Amino acid sequence: MQCPNCHKNASRVIDSRPTDEGRIIRRRRECENCGFRFTTFERVEQTPLLVIKNDGTREPFDREKILRGVAAAAQKRPVTSDQLDKITDNVENKVRKQGVSEISSKEIGEYVMNELVNVDDVAYIRFASIYRQFQDISGFMKTMKDIMDKHEQTK
Repeated sequence: MQCPNCHKNASRVIDSRPTDEGRIIRRRRECENCGFRFTTFERVEQTPLLVIKNDGTREPFDREKILRGVAAAAQKRPVTSDQLDKITDNVENKVRKQGVSEISSKEIGEYVMNELVNVDDVAYIRFASIYRQFQDISGFMKTMKDIMDKHEQTK
């Protein structure tokens, strides 16, 4: 494994432990050249999955893109990076469990919103406002009302 500090290919594993319910192995490594310590993650390579965008184009599924979108929606909110990773993992697992080779970006967006609504209402509204591309205040207000109704039901 190449050291991110000195770029030599000599590192040793200091610690390994499973994460994400055993689907990922987290490894702490130390460069034998410069002593820099860093973390790597090992996961099973998944079959290729294409995302069908709104304009009909296709692009490879990218879990980091989901993570960036969720992180942007949760910016300056009390949402931890572990929660963001968990949301991303849950969405990816739902997508992969379908066993399809192509999925629409709309479906992925719905999965993200279903996860976000249980974590932080403001992050959910932020994500929804971009994902649903509200054209007027009525769409926004309907989403707000849905959130408020959900809170009333849980009381």
